[in-house]
Amino acid sequence: QVQLVESGGGLVQTGGSLRLSCATSGRTFSSYAMGWFRQAPGKEREFIASISGSGRTTNYADSMKGRFTISRDNAKNTVYLQMVSLKPEDTAVYYCARSTVAVIGPTFQPDYWGQGTRVTVSS
Repeated sequence: QVQLVESGGGLVQTGGSLRLSCATSGRTFSSYAMGWFRQAPGKEREFIASISGSGRTTNYADSMKGRFTISRDNAKNTVYLQMVSLKPEDTAVYYCARSTVAVIGPTFQPDYWGQGTRVTVSS
């Protein structure tokens, strides 16, 4: 059984920063690309960023470039999302997801999702 558990969400002021973590269970963590998504109230889930199994390659949604940084520590089976310059529009539930493959490309196809961690950015 594969489990992904996000943490690090909470309440932050506009302009603040948060680092989200996604701890994973399951074997061969480095064999899978990982990604972050978010879903704001009343909106569809949107892609934020992905990272290859090795961590050498990353991909970001255009709107996320410059403020969000994805990284991973395969020794800890953990993927991170560093968020800076947060805005009220960033308020959402943030989800970690595992890809079906180790590489990343134009698309990201998850096979497992975490339960989400809520981020609220106050104005």
